[in-house]
Amino acid sequence: MNFLIFVIAMGVLIWGADMLIRQSEKIALRFNIPEFIIGATLIALGTSLPEMAASIAASAGDKPDIAISNVIGSNILNITLVLASVFLIAKNISPNRDFFAKDSTWALVPVFVFILMILDGVISRFDASLLLLLMGAYLLFLLQDAKNIPEEELDDVDMAHFSWTTTIPMLIIGFILVIAGAHFTVESASDIAKSFGISEWVIGIILISLGTSLPELVVSISAAVKGKVDMAIGNIIGSNMANTSVVLGAAAFVKPMPIESFNYIFDISTMIVATLLLVFLTANKLYTKSAGISLVIILGLFLEHTIQSI
Repeated sequence: MNFLIFVIAMGVLIWGADMLIRQSEKIALRFNIPEFIIGATLIALGTSLPEMAASIAASAGDKPDIAISNVIGSNILNITLVLASVFLIAKNISPNRDFFAKDSTWALVPVFVFILMILDGVISRFDASLLLLLMGAYLLFLLQDAKNIPEEELDDVDMAHFSWTTTIPMLIIGFILVIAGAHFTVESASDIAKSFGISEWVIGIILISLGTSLPELVVSISAAVKGKVDMAIGNIIGSNMANTSVVLGAAAFVKPMPIESFNYIFDISTMIVATLLLVFLTANKLYTKSAGISLVIILGLFLEHTIQSI
């Protein structure tokens, strides 16, 4: 039964993601908002809701390992799986935005802040407040930056086929389908994993993080296939920012979370390396299939270590 639920949930997830992309693009055109801003805010926060739900539930249920490993695993997979998929699938990657100058470092800052926070062995409510404040600073930066983009760089608005009465309900339905699909995907995968006696950290770092990263994966691939590269990359950067700040912050706000960081050096180090590679790729504009393969190699090493630790 769990396998059947998993397959159905995946179908719902893909359907909802496609609907989300279409309606978000219409809103971007309606307000002359750059596709990157839509991807880094509306879609990124929306696709991070499954991570938030899973981590908050885990924290409230006294399972901090699942809550924290879900965030770490999601950040790793967003870069090594989702971004790699965009590089490998997209025919031509020529983003209009300078991601290095304006955005990639925003994915690096919360990672370093996270490392400092876990040195004392616990993520407290005060730490949570700082993480949420950091996300607020990022959103403020995006909104201010959007005002500085010259009008000639934005697409012409096609008002003929836009209707709020259609777009808003479809957008809400898309979010619901994505979240519900991810939820049941995670639940069914977790039940399957638990039947094999796998540890909570491994369940969080692989199965739950993979399940909750599916919205980012599907949305980013859909955007890349449609040539919306700025939206795809913006979704990845925004999602990682949301994972480390909002998701982790919300979970720690519910209940302070202890962590034995030295037991998970490899996973934490992999997250740092993947984020640094994201900065390197955007700095040198290496949006190529070769870069995608490099990211997949890191993913392979991460998966090999996790499987061996079972």
